[in-house]
Amino acid sequence: MEKKKLIIYWIATALLSAGMLGSGISQLLRAKQMVDILAHLGYPAYLMTILGTWKILGVVVILVPGFKLIKEWAYAGLFFTMTGALISHLVMGDSGKAIIGPLAQTIFIILSWYCRPVSRKINTANL
Repeated sequence: MEKKKLIIYWIATALLSAGMLGSGISQLLRAKQMVDILAHLGYPAYLMTILGTWKILGVVVILVPGFKLIKEWAYAGLFFTMTGALISHLVMGDSGKAIIGPLAQTIFIILSWYCRPVSRKINTANL
């Protein structure tokens, strides 16, 4: 079971990282598609700089060994970002492609967090 869990972890983490890195870079570069999405949802354009920066930093923290506590924060931040995007799209009446991205990323975040190896978890016995 541990080998299967590790495989799921790396697949989910790779997909999570690719999605977050791609959208984070697009937001920092203010790609037209990202500008249009945020405008449609009613958010200011400057939010892209904040989201893009935190997404990229979150991916780095999740991928780099160590920093167990910061990893927990990164997972939480990415989870809140993606569930917030999902809810925003649903409130606007969006469907299909608009909600598939945030929903898939939320699933990848949960799978990556849940299946992460012991070496990437906080030892709760010491808390």
